[in-house]
Amino acid sequence: MKNLALPVVLLMVTALNASAQTALPSTDLQIKTALLAAPTEKREGALVYGYNAQKEFVVLRKGSNDLVCLTDDPDKKGLSVSCYHRDLEPFMKRGRELQKAGKKSDEIMQIREEETKAGKLKMPKQPTTLYVFSAKDENYNLSTGEVKDGYLRYVVYIPYATTESTGLPLKAEAPGMPWLMDPGTHRAHIMINPPQQ
Repeated sequence: MKNLALPVVLLMVTALNASAQTALPSTDLQIKTALLAAPTEKREGALVYGYNAQKEFVVLRKGSNDLVCLTDDPDKKGLSVSCYHRDLEPFMKRGRELQKAGKKSDEIMQIREEETKAGKLKMPKQPTTLYVFSAKDENYNLSTGEVKDGYLRYVVYIPYATTESTGLPLKAEAPGMPWLMDPGTHRAHIMINPPQQ
């Protein structure tokens, strides 16, 4: 009997550690963390998506402006939250649906491209911005929402933009220099990655 006690205790400790690692932050903490990606003047009125007690992806807070924010996925290492203009919501929502259906990233890109060309998926007619705030696992406290050395980068979607139509290069030639990714596609976008300290 004594020989069985130690393995059972070790299994219980391992299970407790695993559940602690994927513990779901409170709604308030999820909202607070999601808003780290938002410009200060847009935070108060932003709509915020996150996870309920069943880990379903739901609206945690209704919005009153043009910004939509997504909280961090607690099952993934580190912190990654984002906010984007509401006109990108059909594009983002479709990506989430396809991901939930088990599609891989290249399949998702192809399906959305086809649906955009067919007129089923509407992309914004004007440039629209996405903000992404991230931090390494060791710099993010899941239980308090405290973050050190976070990093904010910017993406401006301009569907079907090219280097010719924007004058942008296809890669950054200096830290923080804007460049164009996925030119000529529905998801063409300007990448702006500020220098990291």
